[in-house]
Amino acid sequence: MSPSSKTDQPRLSYKAAGVDIHAGEAAVDRIKQLAASTHGPQVLANLGGFGGLFEFPKEKYRQPVLVSSTDGVGTKLKIAFLTGRHDTIGQDLVNHCVNDILTTGALPLFFLDYFATSHLDGDAFEGVMEGISRACRENDCALLGGETAEMPDFYQPGEYDISGTIVGVVEKDEILTGRAIEAGDVLVGLHSTGLHTNGYSLARKALLREWTVDTELPELGSTVGEAMLTVHRSYLSIMRPILSQPWLHGAAHITGGGIEGNASRLLPEGRRLAIDWLAWEWPPVFQVIQDAGGVDTQEMRRTFNLGIGWVLIIASNGLSSLEGYYQKSGEPYTLIGEVR
Repeated sequence: MSPSSKTDQPRLSYKAAGVDIHAGEAAVDRIKQLAASTHGPQVLANLGGFGGLFEFPKEKYRQPVLVSSTDGVGTKLKIAFLTGRHDTIGQDLVNHCVNDILTTGALPLFFLDYFATSHLDGDAFEGVMEGISRACRENDCALLGGETAEMPDFYQPGEYDISGTIVGVVEKDEILTGRAIEAGDVLVGLHSTGLHTNGYSLARKALLREWTVDTELPELGSTVGEAMLTVHRSYLSIMRPILSQPWLHGAAHITGGGIEGNASRLLPEGRRLAIDWLAWEWPPVFQVIQDAGGVDTQEMRRTFNLGIGWVLIIASNGLSSLEGYYQKSGEPYTLIGEVR
């Protein structure tokens, strides 16, 4: 007996199995305009093809090196699910990836996203894509394409996962490798906007056992959910004017592993960091997490950025130039230690 002759069971279709192709196509059509808003003359094809086409601006570079990175936003997604707010997550994703390649001195060219869910919720999907396209525009980065996947029985209803891949470019002789770092170099910290996208497994356990995402906390000046969804900032605009300065020896994006774990990755053999942990005051959200969870200070340092989302390692003779630039631009900064 052929499978088609089994009339005792209902006929199946892809939609009956949980995947609505037409709904997915309609959702992609709705976000095409968002993607198009990020496109410059280098983008040669519209969203929806099998591959995105980007004409590399070779006339702008002498020895271009492409730099790429892929990342997600971790369990910060759980806060988006609980609050029903999805646009900030898209910004987090792009900005995180921009910062990662920026540590090499690279500027972004284009971005690709991946969105996977059990059943496509058009509002949540569009919210995420609005955030992604907004951040792409802010970072002068084309949203070149992506993938939207419906996988019933794989994800919990109402939940999704996202990741992104970015490609940027840097001149070969301007790559920040960390090789120039030497004893006596100064550590300059740029402030974070909050947790950024790291440490949420611990932060959620600490905060949500005491409160809900809708709880207003005077210490935070907001609800718990709003504080936890604060957008992961991009450091591109404040870094771009100084990327070619000879006194800039290294830059670290402070993500999982904290300040010491990330900045140490830049150091040549025989060098170590001397961090002045008392040089700045933690933003309130970190103190609330520590108090609510009874978290050890060393654990806080290993897990969170503690208010310093970006660290520059600069030659001591460049400090006055850097300070003059940041004072003129209005960018807050903190001297947090040195290389030994």
